[in-house]
Amino acid sequence: MLAEPGAAAPGRGRLQFASLGSGSKGNATLVSDGETHLLVDCGFGLRETEGRLARFGLHPRQLDAVLVSHEHGDHVRGVGPLARRHGVAVYLTPGTWRSGRLGELPVRHWITPQQRFAVKGLTISPVTVPHDAREPVQFRLHGSERSLGVLTDLGHPTEHVAEVFFGCDALVLECNHDVQMLAEGPYPAHLKRRVGGDWGHLANAQAAALLPRLGLDRLQHIVCSHLSEHNNRPELVREALVPLLDGDESRLRVSCQAAGMAWQAIG
Repeated sequence: MLAEPGAAAPGRGRLQFASLGSGSKGNATLVSDGETHLLVDCGFGLRETEGRLARFGLHPRQLDAVLVSHEHGDHVRGVGPLARRHGVAVYLTPGTWRSGRLGELPVRHWITPQQRFAVKGLTISPVTVPHDAREPVQFRLHGSERSLGVLTDLGHPTEHVAEVFFGCDALVLECNHDVQMLAEGPYPAHLKRRVGGDWGHLANAQAAALLPRLGLDRLQHIVCSHLSEHNNRPELVREALVPLLDGDESRLRVSCQAAGMAWQAIG
């Protein structure tokens, strides 16, 4: 079942997810079981976030929580304003909070990495990842007997990451850059080292190497996200991943910066 932006989320009792947008200018992923509505990160300004939520038929006050992965601006730009204007609860690690980048949060809950917690009908497993932030995590979300992995902003896939995200029914996976494009692109040398390093961002080839370790047969949806506008292209992502799916692109989607991605329901 697929609803285009502007329509309400699919009905109750099914885990589903969508994207407000993904890339270096802002990231936000919607997750819902029809009764609980979560936003994973909010890297857009308040007005932009409100407008993008409206395209999905949601008002910010319908959000039960925002889960914050780490403190970089493309993930937290709108978190504080959204929380203060609309009273949305925010879940984050103490390290992320100590970055000082979120401002006052009226309703704040601590995340302890590797310790599950629940927001109404959804259970969330926060997973430590290697990234150049104070206490970064990514998330595996469980609901309606299905699970969704949101796995971006990591420099390399650790054994721990591969173990925790094994067996997901759907996956939002970082495909940040093509190695050659990054090497030949406009970034200064220090930024190339950061992005391509073990604490930076996942390359297409790394994503392709990780996917078989996560149980490809079970994955209904594979959403490629956080593509760099300077160092990647959707066709390069597909070129890297489609061979793993025996040439079948029906399970593969790319979330873009401007339009995000429509609701995907997990059967």
